[in-house]
Amino acid sequence: MRIVSYNVNGIRAAIKKGLIDWLTTYPVDVLCVQETKATPDDIDLKLFTDMGYHVSWYPAQKKGYSGVAVFSKKKPSYTACGNGYEMSDYEGRVIRVDIGDLTIVNAYFPSGTSGDERQGYKYQWLDEFFVWIEALKKERPHIVLAGDYNIAHGEIDIHDPKGNKKSSGFLPAERAWMDQFLGTGWIDSFRHKHPEATGAYSWWSQRFPSVRLNNKGWRIDYLFTTNALGGKIKDASILPMVKHSDHCPIVIELKK
Repeated sequence: MRIVSYNVNGIRAAIKKGLIDWLTTYPVDVLCVQETKATPDDIDLKLFTDMGYHVSWYPAQKKGYSGVAVFSKKKPSYTACGNGYEMSDYEGRVIRVDIGDLTIVNAYFPSGTSGDERQGYKYQWLDEFFVWIEALKKERPHIVLAGDYNIAHGEIDIHDPKGNKKSSGFLPAERAWMDQFLGTGWIDSFRHKHPEATGAYSWWSQRFPSVRLNNKGWRIDYLFTTNALGGKIKDASILPMVKHSDHCPIVIELKK
């Protein structure tokens, strides 16, 4: 099973830039999309259903903002939108689909770059999400957690760790949360397969065109699995040459 996580920074824009064409050449069993910035009514879903995808979508209540969706070749046996926390659900940040005994959680973690208020909410969201997914893990031990986490975990995951010590997304408290989270029974699939890989980034600032050209990026998109799935991780990769967004797709392949 090939699962892809991709912050498309607006699914309508990504489609115009060739997202559908790419999917026809790169077979994906489950596509987890963040930052759709749209509702299902805003696009032609036949673009996906004609390729055999079942669509699960959770938009933000605010138009043109946030939102997550899952496109799966197998019909989910169960789908749940949200995690029960008011602000998170208002912003359409979490969707869960079950396919057999596998649960896929697709999450768009908040960014704190716009100021102290949103950074404070980011910490609140992290705490709330931790409680929610720990409870889910007891019920459903085989989980893939896909998403844009908006956190670069280690110095190896960012092009300029010294210059970004005080930047949201690389703050000590955020990185400590990642340490704590991984310590409770999660595997960073990319680092599991490529522990020493450098220059492996999934997001590049759009402020300057040279940033992506020179690979001055951050790895803030992840496909974590519960420890129970560790033995099934066949491969994990990042696809920086795929360019429909300021992010790129990330991939995990699970053995049957």
